Amino acid sequence: MVLLTNEEFLSQLTLLAQSARKDSSFTVTIKRYDGHDRPKPREGKPPLPTPAEYSCLIRAKSRSKKLSTVVKRDEVAKFMETYAKVLKSSMDGLKKVKKVKNKAKAAQG
Repeated sequence: MVLLTNEEFLSQLTLLAQSARKDSSFTVTIKRYDGHDRPKPREGKPPLPTPAEYSCLIRAKSRSKKLSTVVKRDEVAKFMETYAKVLKSSMDGLKKVKKVKNKAKAAQG
């Protein structure tokens, strides 16, 4: 897994979305990140300290490529705006879902 800066992550995510449009899909996960990259200690050992502020860990995965970045609390709003723009630009090839009318609803009104 490659840990990138926020700008690099967004540019690589754009490329990942374009390549996934042709033949596969990609997933993006967001979770709270406390800065610990080690598992919780066993019983009897001192616990890990709690962080002063939490961050967001964002991961993107395609068939063979994995990307990740850590977004600080102060930068989340700015990052989410540009992230939304990237997703909107990469979702233009989606098929429109056709609604199936229920016969009972059609008869009532």
